[in-house]
Amino acid sequence: MQISLDKIKKVREQVGAGVMDAKKALEESGGDIEKALDLLRHKGMAAAVKKGGRKTEEGLIETYVHGGGRVGVILEVNCETDFVARTEDFKGLCHNLAMQIAAMSPIYVNADEIPDDEKRSPEEIALTSQSYIKDPGISVSDLILEVAGKLGENVKIKRFVRFALGQ
Repeated sequence: MQISLDKIKKVREQVGAGVMDAKKALEESGGDIEKALDLLRHKGMAAAVKKGGRKTEEGLIETYVHGGGRVGVILEVNCETDFVARTEDFKGLCHNLAMQIAAMSPIYVNADEIPDDEKRSPEEIALTSQSYIKDPGISVSDLILEVAGKLGENVKIKRFVRFALGQ
C-alpha cells in the first residue's frame, strides 16, 4: 500500500513519532490515520511502562493560579534528564497536570497512597486515577504514559499542593 507523505506528516505532528514509525503504523492500519495514532500511542505507552523503573531526578516545579487568584497549585514532576525537562512537551504536561489539580482537587498522587479507612473513590481523590479534564476518554495516568512514551523517558509526579481561598 502506498502511503502519502501528507498522512505521514499528520501522524508525526500529532504523536511525535519518527517517519518510519508513522509510515509503519499507517501501513498496519490500512492508511487510517486514527487507527495509526492509536497504534503509536499504545506502542509509546508500552515503551513508557518498560522505562518505569528508571530514576527520575530531574524535572520541573510548575505553578498555576486559577480563578482570579482564588486557586493555586504547586506541582513537582520528575523525569530522567534536564534536557527532557526543558522540552515543550514536558512543560505542557506539567501545565496540564497543574490545571487538572486546580479543577479536580485530588488529595493523593496515586491510588496506592490512599489510607484503608478512606470512603471516597480513587477516581475522586487520586490524581493519576482521575479522568483527564481535556479528554475524559483517558485517565491522567494514560496521559503521563503517552507523554513519557513520546519523550522516551520515565516521567513521575513527585508531589503537589493545592491552595484555595477559604480552605
